[in-house]
Formats: sequence, C-alpha cells, structure tokens
Amino acid sequence: MSAVDTTNRACCSIPVVQVDYTAQGVYKPHGAFDRVYVTGDNSETALIVVYDAFGYFPQTLQGADILAKSVGAQVFMPDFFGEGNACSTEKVPPKNDEDRKYFQEFMEGPGNFPASVPRLVAFADVLKAEGFKKIGALGYCWGGKVVLMGASNESSPLDAISVVHPSRFSAQDVEGLTVPLGLYSSNGESREEFEKASDLLSKKPFSAKVDCKYYSNMCVIRLYTLPLVPTHLVINRFCQVPRLGRCSGKPFRPDNKREYEDVYSRAAACFRNAFA
Repeated sequence: MSAVDTTNRACCSIPVVQVDYTAQGVYKPHGAFDRVYVTGDNSETALIVVYDAFGYFPQTLQGADILAKSVGAQVFMPDFFGEGNACSTEKVPPKNDEDRKYFQEFMEGPGNFPASVPRLVAFADVLKAEGFKKIGALGYCWGGKVVLMGASNESSPLDAISVVHPSRFSAQDVEGLTVPLGLYSSNGESREEFEKASDLLSKKPFSAKVDCKYYSNMCVIRLYTLPLVPTHLVINRFCQVPRLGRCSGKPFRPDNKREYEDVYSRAAACFRNAFA
C-alpha cells in the first residue's frame, strides 16, 4: 500500500465546519447513478458538479443551487461514492495511524481518481444524448482532480470546466486540457504550479475563455459556500486563517465575504463566456 499523497496538506488537516441549508433541488436516479442531486430547469445547458471527498453537504448543495441560477443551467451532482461511502469527517483529518489507514483505503477505493473519471465522462455522454447542447463540469477538491482528468482528451463531451481548490494539483493537469478552464486555487496549493499552469493555459487556442485566480490570502477549509445571511457562520471554502489558529465560527471579515462572492461570480462568468 502506497502512502497517501499529502501535497494538499490543508485539505486533510482542517476540520469540516457544518451549518444547515435547505436545498432547492431534488434527488433522483439519473444515468448510471442511483442518486443525483438536480437543480435548475434549463433544457439546453447542463453543469455537472463533482463534490469533494466528503460527498453531499448542505454547503455544496447550496453551491449547486447558486450555479444553476447564476449560469442559467440545470445542475447535476451525482453521488459518486454511494450512500455511506463518502470520506468520514470523523476520521479525516487523520488523528492516528488507524485514521491514516482509513484515508488511504478510501483513496484507493471509493475515492480512486482513475476509476471515477470514466463515470464522469459517461454521465456527460448521457446528458448529450438527452439533448443538452452545452455541458460543463465544476469540481471541488477531490472532484476538481476528477474534472480535470475528464476534460483532458479530444473526445471529452465536456465543453468547459471550473475547479475550486483542486486536489493534488500540478501544472501537468492542464497540459492535455481541451476545453476552457476556470482555475481557482487557495493558498493550500502551490503558487509555483498555479503560475506554470496559467502560463500553459495562456498558450491554448481557447485562452480567451480561460479564467485563473490564486487566492493567496485565503486558506482551505472544508466548505465552499457562504450564505448571504447570516454572515456570522464560517462556511466558505476560502477563509482567512488567524496567525495562531484555524478557521472558526467567528464573524466573517468583509474581505472573506468578497472572496466567496468573487469565486462563484468568476466561475459563473467563465461558464457563460465558454458557452456563448
């Protein structure tokens, strides 16, 4: 058994922050998946959202609802892991050898990247066959890696992608990319790799539809969305880190809220530009 790659140390070391959110969509079987969260009603434009290693969370469902409205798309979030198989928030971040073994086994089992990519591509093919004219994909952390891999060949059915804090990211991830990309990295990723990737993307034939931003003052926490009210809850994937501690339930600073709004508005604009 090989050791778990810990390039993204923040990803596996900062606990989940939990809040309540009432999702606007529905769950139903779709394609080869027994459970898919579906929100929005556009019949021509579809977005596939690939969650992180922790599976469905109120905050990622909220993100899907936001994208459905801001992009003008029907959003699908397939349950890649299946019920009960998502990474446990009680064991990750790992606290001991048993937890580390658990996480290793998860990444080699339900969280295996190469095994997940064909399922993403096949689901996009299903949507194409159903009549959707434009199909994009957005991935968070674990899902970001899957999305990048799924869009890296000429036959990919995806028309555009965005990734937020992509897991185990390196510039090589964009070398074979064939569609426009929105790349949104936190300071949990290598700035050097981000810059190399941005340079490679600037030379792509679709460079005018690429958007990249490195959030140098924002760390990785376990969630991706921030409700407009109440703003006292820390549920943003990009959150200011105190010098001597991690993100907590303290009130958001104005720049935290701005960064949250920025990453979603940029991703939505990137998709709209790519689909135009």
